[in-house]
Amino acid sequence: MTEFVKENLTGARFEDVYLTGASFHDVDLSGARFQLVDLSGVTIRGAALVNVEIDAQIENLRINGVDVVPLVEAELDRRQPDRAKMRPVDADGYREAWAALERLWAETVDRARALPPERLHERVDGEWSFTETLRHLVFATDAWLNRAVLGDPTPWHPLDLPHDEMPDVPSVPRDRDARPGLDEVLEVRAERQATVRRFFAELTDEQLATSTTPVPDPGYPESESFPMTRCLRAVVQEEWQHRLYAERDLDALMDR
Repeated sequence: MTEFVKENLTGARFEDVYLTGASFHDVDLSGARFQLVDLSGVTIRGAALVNVEIDAQIENLRINGVDVVPLVEAELDRRQPDRAKMRPVDADGYREAWAALERLWAETVDRARALPPERLHERVDGEWSFTETLRHLVFATDAWLNRAVLGDPTPWHPLDLPHDEMPDVPSVPRDRDARPGLDEVLEVRAERQATVRRFFAELTDEQLATSTTPVPDPGYPESESFPMTRCLRAVVQEEWQHRLYAERDLDALMDR
């Protein structure tokens, strides 16, 4: 077991590191940044949690003995009336969710067009640029609808952008250096949006209760069967969450 006692690790960088079961006592984490960390089962006591921002999937979070998740969820639903639609339970719900997403994304794209084209390739705090976000959503649709549900083993477009943590897969493109114009990306995205729209238009409650047929060719996601709801919720949630990120970053870009 490695021990750090009375060490100054200010500015240290930890990537792909396992700290499972680690113990932290009298540790100064002020100003630290955590991204893609698994904090399941973590216990924090005697801490000062001031001016902290947490953006995460949160379940059963107790602060001073109070489960704050229901309070946070209720407040988020109040602030964002369309948010509750992103938890569909039937076919009509998926159609309603997608209609809302297309409307919201159209508004976000209009905001983005107000910026000089080169600004849409800028990253904010290391997060994806606006065009990279759109490229990732093309990938998400290709992965979870075109491949997993519709059975196309290689549905990819050259502009597809997988998440950074995904290992390289020979059949999946990943051009991090591409700098396509907004209209070029939107043309590809419009095709994918139309595919989702058509699929949801014909979706039935009976289909939602089924599982997908495994795609024989290797790729992403893996060649296995998934509950239909797993795939469709991935499409909806990717669209919802990444629009929130895009709106947040557009605010920052417009203030620069």
